[in-house]
Amino acid sequence: MVRIRVLVVDDHRIFAESLAAALAAEPDVEVAAAGSGPAALRCLERAAAEGRRFDVMLVDADLGAARPGAGPLAGVPATRRPAPGHAGRSYAGPYATATAATTAAAAAGGAQPAARGVQEPTGELVFVDGLSLVAGVKAARPSVRTVVLAERDDPRRAALALQAGASGWVAKDCSLQRLLAVVRGVLRDETHLPPALLTGVLKELTAARKHRTESERLVESLTPREREVLRCMVAGLGRKAVAERLFLSPHTVRTHMQNVLGKLGVHSTLAAVALARRAGVGPAELPGPGDVVERGGQLA
Repeated sequence: MVRIRVLVVDDHRIFAESLAAALAAEPDVEVAAAGSGPAALRCLERAAAEGRRFDVMLVDADLGAARPGAGPLAGVPATRRPAPGHAGRSYAGPYATATAATTAAAAAGGAQPAARGVQEPTGELVFVDGLSLVAGVKAARPSVRTVVLAERDDPRRAALALQAGASGWVAKDCSLQRLLAVVRGVLRDETHLPPALLTGVLKELTAARKHRTESERLVESLTPREREVLRCMVAGLGRKAVAERLFLSPHTVRTHMQNVLGKLGVHSTLAAVALARRAGVGPAELPGPGDVVERGGQLA
């Protein structure tokens, strides 16, 4: 039997454990749970290091949003952390497998609202919300299909999720059978959306494409040198750093930057960078500490 490995990522402990336990009751599904974006990334890394991989990741659309009952999970397999009151395969929504008493106890028992930042062992504060997690996993592990679980229909956010790389957007109160159908469907490279969202999502995607086309047209109006300057701006370089990288005077760089802003029709560097990213302009590649840089025909 081919087993489907699913990672549930949700910082609402009761919901995450209920869903994970319900999925784990399926004979062909193996489940793990994580309570934050960084914890999910660690789960994926551990699985890859052990020669295993997750097939589908179910991500809370509101991951990182503060709400009662939220609390971190340690990323342990759901089969070893059964949900309170779990009753086999009867899952049908966020709290279907938890009694009212359990829910009240969790809310009153000091459960902490989920924080958008998670302290890593290195001391670095990492911020990962639902959509940024989707995009990051899509870039780093494209074989993992992602489905976003949402408490409400939102065509704009659903469109953003698809653009970030999600394969589906599913209501949290859908039936277990519906969720399993979506999980199996995305593994066949299908994209799943609630029928009520289709029109709104298509409108959002069409508008986004039109906006991108206009941004591309504006970027194309730049000279090759101005595009170089823009890529440096996307990389976060200031005027002095751009001058050093392109071997220009700061005054010349200032002129190029003013020309870039004028041609793009924006009034700030931040707006120019946002427009550039919409047009698909990537950052300039910065030399590493050991790289050799040529300056005016001489090696530095």
